[in-house]
Amino acid sequence: MNDYRFTLILSGVSEITPQLADALYAATGGGIELNMRDGVAFLEFDRASPSLHDAATSAISQVEGAGVGVRVVRVESQAANIIAKINADLLGVTTGT
Repeated sequence: MNDYRFTLILSGVSEITPQLADALYAATGGGIELNMRDGVAFLEFDRASPSLHDAATSAISQVEGAGVGVRVVRVESQAANIIAKINADLLGVTTGT
């Protein structure tokens, strides 16, 4: 198992309430940080899993299954960003970084 850090960008959240935070914490088994920036809610995860894919998809299922009307619209990960940059470099595509 490896440890993965990633962020889930959420929709269906207009404000962070204690009830929402508690429901998401319980649904995911902890290891999360719920935040909001510029009106966009997001959950930061630290999760042990065989792969980043497994970690993210299980987290998405837990968040969307929490019964609080939250939907995951995007996954962000520094590891994925690095891989995308390497692939762009291999293809000769300018990424602006």
